[in-house]
Amino acid sequence: MRKYTPKDNVQKKSYYTDRFWVAPRVPQMSIEEGSHFADVINALGDRVLDASVQIGQLVVSINHQDNYSVLETLKDVCGYKICTELSAVDYLAQEGKFEIFYQMLNLDEALRVRVVCMIEDGLAIESTVPLFKSANFAEREMYDMFGIYVNNHPFLKRILMPDDWEGHPLLKTYPLEGDEFASWYEVDKIFGKENRDIIGPENRDPSRVDRYDTKRFSRVGHEVDFGADISQGEPETEIEYSKTLLVDYTTGSEKLDQRR
Repeated sequence: MRKYTPKDNVQKKSYYTDRFWVAPRVPQMSIEEGSHFADVINALGDRVLDASVQIGQLVVSINHQDNYSVLETLKDVCGYKICTELSAVDYLAQEGKFEIFYQMLNLDEALRVRVVCMIEDGLAIESTVPLFKSANFAEREMYDMFGIYVNNHPFLKRILMPDDWEGHPLLKTYPLEGDEFASWYEVDKIFGKENRDIIGPENRDPSRVDRYDTKRFSRVGHEVDFGADISQGEPETEIEYSKTLLVDYTTGSEKLDQRR
C-alpha cells in the first residue's frame, strides 16, 4: 500500500471551464396576444423581467426576491396547481450566480410554465413549501447539492449526503470522483484516520474493475481468496453455474440446443 500523502482541498480551487460542447439554446418565440400565456403575464405584472415561449411552454424570468409571490399568483390565479420540479444550475464560473428554476403544471389547460431567477452565491431564496408540499424534499436537495440556503424551510438539512459531509457534489467545481475528504470519509469513520496507510483510500470510480479485489471476480475461473499468493501463477477454479426453479444453467450447451 502506497504511503498516504496529504493533498490540498481542491474544492476551494475553482478550476471549472466550459471544455465540452454546449448545446445551442432553443428558439424563443414571442407570446401571442389574447392567449393563455398572455393572461399569465398580465397576472404577474411588473414582476416579470423577461418572458418567451420555448418548446410550447412559457419561460418567465423574475427577481429571486419575488419567487414566492410569483408562484402564489400562478397557483391561485392562473391555475398552476402543481410544482413538478425545482432545482438550480451552477453558473458561478460564467456569471457568479446560480439559476433557480420552478417547473409549473396546469392540468386544466395542459400547459407548463417555467419560472427562473438568478441568485448570487451566498444569498438565500424563500421557501415555497407553504404553497407546494413537493418543494420540501426538492429544496433540501438543492441545499444539499448546491449549498443554496432556503429561508423558512421547515427542516432544512442534507437529504442525500451525510450530515457532516464537506462540499456540495453538484457544483461544477466539485471533483468528479470526490476530493480529499470524499476519498477517506468511510475509512476515517470505520477504521479511524490512524489506519489510513493500512486501509488505503476509497475507490470513488464505480466503473473501475480491480483484478486484485477480494475474490478477483473479474478473473472468471481464476478466483482466489483475499491475500492469496499468486506470485507462482493463478490456479484454475471450476466455474459454478446457478440452478433456478425454471432454468438449470448447469446443463451443457449441447443439451440446451437439443431442448430448442
